This record gives sequence, C-alpha cells and structure tokens, in this order.
Amino acid sequence: MGAKTINLTLKIWRQKKSDAAGNFETYDVPNVPTDVSFLEMLDMLNERLEAEGQEPVAFDHDCREGICGMCGAMVNGQAHGPESGSTLCQTHMRTFKDGDTLVIEPWSANAFPVLKDLVVDRSAFDHIVATGGYVSVRTGSAPDANEIPIPKVDADTAMDAAACIGCGACVAACPNASAMLFVSAKVSHLAHLPQGKVEAKERVRAMVDTMDSLGFGNCSNARECEAACPKEISVEHIAKLNREFASALF
Repeated sequence: MGAKTINLTLKIWRQKKSDAAGNFETYDVPNVPTDVSFLEMLDMLNERLEAEGQEPVAFDHDCREGICGMCGAMVNGQAHGPESGSTLCQTHMRTFKDGDTLVIEPWSANAFPVLKDLVVDRSAFDHIVATGGYVSVRTGSAPDANEIPIPKVDADTAMDAAACIGCGACVAACPNASAMLFVSAKVSHLAHLPQGKVEAKERVRAMVDTMDSLGFGNCSNARECEAACPKEISVEHIAKLNREFASALF
C-alpha cells in the first residue's frame, strides 16, 4: 500500500533581493506524501521549478533536525506552522489536509530584513549575543563536574533557557516584533549559573541596549512568543531579565 498523498496550493512570498518589491506567487503542488517534512515539500516544488527553467524558492535550512535554528517561515500566519513545540523542518505534511491552501511568508520584523524570498537576515541576534553572551573563565583543563555546586532548580532553569536556538520565531510572532524572549533566554541562562555572575550587570545592560538599538519592539506581554517558540521557552525568563536589568541600574 502506497504512502498517502495530498494536493496543496501554495501562496509563497517572492522577493528577488532586499531592496526589491515583493509579491505572492501561487503554485499547485500535487501528490505530496504526508510523511515528508515541510522543507522536503518545498524541495519538491523547487525541483519542479528548476526543471521548468524557473527560479527556485529561497528558504533557510541547515540541520533539518530542529537543532540549528536556521529554518523559519510564517505558514498561514503562524511562525513555524501550526504544530506547537516544533520547527518548520520538523513539521510533516500529515499536519495538513488535501486541498489546503498554505500562505508562506518570511519573518516580518524591521530588525530581520528580507534577503530573498523566505530568507531573512537574523544577524541582529548575533550582535546581541556578541555584546554579552560570554563568561570569564580560566583556560586550561576542564574543571571537575562537582567543583562548583549548583542547586538543581537553578541548573534546570538555566538548561531550559539554554535550549533557545535563536530561530527568531518569537520576534516573528510578536505583534511588536520584540526580541525579549530571545534576550531573556540568553541572560537567564547565565544569570542562574555562578559562572555568569562576574559580568551579570554589564551583560544585561549591554544586551538590552543592543536589542533596542537594532530596532526590535517593546514587550507588551502578548505571550505570542512563548506560544510560537519551538523549544517552548517560558516568558518567566522575561521576568528574570527584567529583574536583572532593574538590579543592574543601581
């Protein structure tokens, strides 16, 4: 018995370069196996477009295992599509129904300019991390695992924050294109560990200042970021960021 297939209509945002006008193009994609991933479905479309002498759809991807944070697009208005706790590359076509129309567009944020089609420039995140995402530690051999006792609750919270892959879904989903969930994850990760205490005040001030300077919006507690995050990062980390920032001002 063959794999189940569905027929889809895709309305995809096409834009040749960042300073060019863009528009939606419509494509019919028949006989899509329901066991392939969303990105594999786009691969199928691109193979057909190339065979027809047309420009393939540009989209971000790398590991295709939900680890790297490279993939990302809005699918019918939802960051990474309708599956919760999942990246776009982990979303399978069994999520959709035969005859569905999917509107696919890039992250929409001033700080994430479109480079081509579904590809956006997320280097703003790199700039934020570069201003404070580090710790001062001694070089040399690795310390013993039990040398610095860390309460389990702090270790667990730090690991939850460290799960952030920097995909940008939080920004794309936020009505204000805020990067607070991303920044809070990076700040909270180190703030809960003794290794992060040395630069704690400088870190949070620098990262928040950089975030603001890059044009991200303000957090209005809509919590769309938490709902869209493929790693289910909690907005409790935003509260931690706010406390760290308030403490750093004095």
